[in-house]
Amino acid sequence: MRIAAVDLGASNGRVIVADVSSTAITFAEVARFANDPVSVNGTLHWDILALYRGVLDGLRAAGPVDSVGIDSWAVDYGLLDADGALLGNPVHYRDARTDGVAARFDGYALYRASGIATLPFNTLFQLVAARGSAQLGAARSLLLIPDLLSYFLTGTAGTELTNASTTGLLAAGGGVWSAEMLALAGVEESLFPPLRAPGTAAGVIRGSGTPVTVVASHDTASAVAGVPGAGHFAYISCGTWSLVGVELAAPVVTRESYEAGFTNELGVDGTVRYLRNVMGLWLLQECMREWSLPLGTLLSGAAAARPRRSVVDATDPVFLAPGDMPGRIAAACEAAGQPVPSTPVEMTRCILDSLALAYRRAIDDARRLAGVPVEVVHMVGGGSLNALLCQLTADACELPVLAGPVEAGALGNILVQARALRAVDPDLSDMRALLAATQPIIRYEPRV
Repeated sequence: MRIAAVDLGASNGRVIVADVSSTAITFAEVARFANDPVSVNGTLHWDILALYRGVLDGLRAAGPVDSVGIDSWAVDYGLLDADGALLGNPVHYRDARTDGVAARFDGYALYRASGIATLPFNTLFQLVAARGSAQLGAARSLLLIPDLLSYFLTGTAGTELTNASTTGLLAAGGGVWSAEMLALAGVEESLFPPLRAPGTAAGVIRGSGTPVTVVASHDTASAVAGVPGAGHFAYISCGTWSLVGVELAAPVVTRESYEAGFTNELGVDGTVRYLRNVMGLWLLQECMREWSLPLGTLLSGAAAARPRRSVVDATDPVFLAPGDMPGRIAAACEAAGQPVPSTPVEMTRCILDSLALAYRRAIDDARRLAGVPVEVVHMVGGGSLNALLCQLTADACELPVLAGPVEAGALGNILVQARALRAVDPDLSDMRALLAATQPIIRYEPRV
């Protein structure tokens, strides 16, 4: 089977085409396009039509395929009017409109109902911030980003479950909307098209008839599906964000879990992604925007730098917004009474040490709070190419780190489509075993 995965991240989008059988997966990126947010009158937006154009160009480059699936980041949405027309560009989750909104609510009550950690950009808080606006008042449908692009392609609307679970509006661990949470958001259930599970049909592309398949459309859900793991493992899906956790059969909604910042999001086949959001390589990416140094130079210097000289809390919301990341990291070090990194190399080492320690805390907390063992850590996504980060993570966690595949999100997307087409064994463990047998994976042992 020849399958196309549209994989959209916070900085770019790609179209990846794979040839899949029950014993092999080969794939190639056929298109890449920028995802550049746009600020208009003080509000930060996604340029959704430019993204759609990139998707169309990428699918043309892909040529004939048996199926297309789309995944992207979570929580953001577009609104459609009664005619199905888009009511403006979706607002970016880093926009300031949700500042202070979460503080109006009893966070633990929200957590018990939805299982979702209280994060300032949650869809729930975006809707509260938009309450009373003319745009929301005119809306008749709300579509999360992958569903919106699927709608543009097919004319058929739906709401994919794994992404819906990130909104804070779905009942904890279930596949139904929470009436309590919808009431808090001030919206009706009718605003959302029908829920649909990964592996179901989303429609066909108008003009070509190519099937579009619903995948685990939250990119982290696809990435976790693309973890080549077996047995007792933790995962780190490492890119702009790092999502660190374990896979469970049921949510954990204790107060201790809430206070530890863990979220319960749905995964493939009814699994629960029990994880903590860590700021991720965003910290380094933002610093590098202000430096004129190649990544290789920074990493080679950081490898020789003094370890853990200065560390910051990589989950601190102070690092969420763009702009002057070196200054904010320096201020955090100074406030903690630590040496302030004085060079880009020292700053890079600070960031990587901080990430590794944040991963250790998240994994230790996850196995303690969920009561599950962890024997190995799988790091997938772009961060798995960072050998220094992988080694520091193995050292910090005192566990082996298996790095790869880099394209776990796209591969999880592809495997769900392949299963729907009956091209691979249907069991999730068999799908992961196929990845383990066919994809390059590097093992990092902890250093004593």
